[in-house]
Amino acid sequence: MPLPLILGAAALVSAAYGAKKGYDGYQKHSEADDIVNAAKARYADRKEAFDVQEKATNAALEMLGREELEIGKKFDEFKTLANDLLDKLNADRQDKLKISIPKHKLQSIESYSYTAVGVLGATAGAGIAGAAAGFAVYGGVMALGAASTGTAISSLAGVAATNATLAAIGGGSLATGGLGMAGGTAILGAAVAGPVLAIAGWAYDSHGDEALKNAHKAEREVDSAISKLQKAQQQLSKAEDYAFDINDVLKSVYGQFDKYFEHLKYAARRIEDIRSRKLDPHAEMASLSENILRAINNGFALAAILVDLITTPLFKVKEVNGNVVKDKNDVPVMATDADGSMILNGSKLDEQISETKTKAQGVEPA
Repeated sequence: MPLPLILGAAALVSAAYGAKKGYDGYQKHSEADDIVNAAKARYADRKEAFDVQEKATNAALEMLGREELEIGKKFDEFKTLANDLLDKLNADRQDKLKISIPKHKLQSIESYSYTAVGVLGATAGAGIAGAAAGFAVYGGVMALGAASTGTAISSLAGVAATNATLAAIGGGSLATGGLGMAGGTAILGAAVAGPVLAIAGWAYDSHGDEALKNAHKAEREVDSAISKLQKAQQQLSKAEDYAFDINDVLKSVYGQFDKYFEHLKYAARRIEDIRSRKLDPHAEMASLSENILRAINNGFALAAILVDLITTPLFKVKEVNGNVVKDKNDVPVMATDADGSMILNGSKLDEQISETKTKAQGVEPA
């Protein structure tokens, strides 16, 4: 065979081989693209469902936090009115009327009410939403935490209690709606981080085999991320359920408390009416004393029950050998699982919710 024909045939074979390799490379790249695009679509679907749940959970936590803060504010108003009425009733008495609630319970109520009033004042305006959600998540920490002085937060009062609790809640400047540490990022730690390779960017390799290898790696990362998102979504759903359950119990027991609060308001109006009409205050107040003292005692009893529930941490606090672990600011550290997610304090919350209902039923109806 003449040489030119041999060279021509070799060129045809080479061209055909090159075309075949080029087609194979194209096919592999197409397959790689399909794998990555399908993985991204699966992740996007799961992330969308997660985002819906995260939004719902944040809304439930904000609602719970607002309720807890408003209840604390009412405790402060109740205490002020109760003290004023007791002062008036005891003005000319030798045997002073005294309430029967244990001192440490009164201190706990007072500390909580001061704290709630302080947080509401410090976060007035737009910042209240983040503060309320953060308070629902971290508010219970105040019962366990300690200020930098080593004094238990629950024993502090006024500004000191507010500042210590804000430190325990943590996070952000108030001007920018700080304290917004609730929700997916804080609750779930790194569990919801997107798959780095597949979502942040995928290197399109020039070789088909490498493209497929990278695509399968991206697919595995997405599968892992989807698994974490599913777990995280379940975690948020449980947190939302507890937020609703706690809120329902708080509202129910607060309804009992509020009836006694209304009794005290009525008594205060009666006393003012007696004074304005210049009637004999001793005779009139004697008939009111028993009812007022009863309302004060039962009101504080219900307040103490509510504080015990509110200050039960929504998530577990980290412990080592039975001792609470604290950070450099002497604030308890929240326990986390292998994915960095905070762990719901489920069994303790169930116990406290049940105990709250039982104890509230044991308080004499108004």
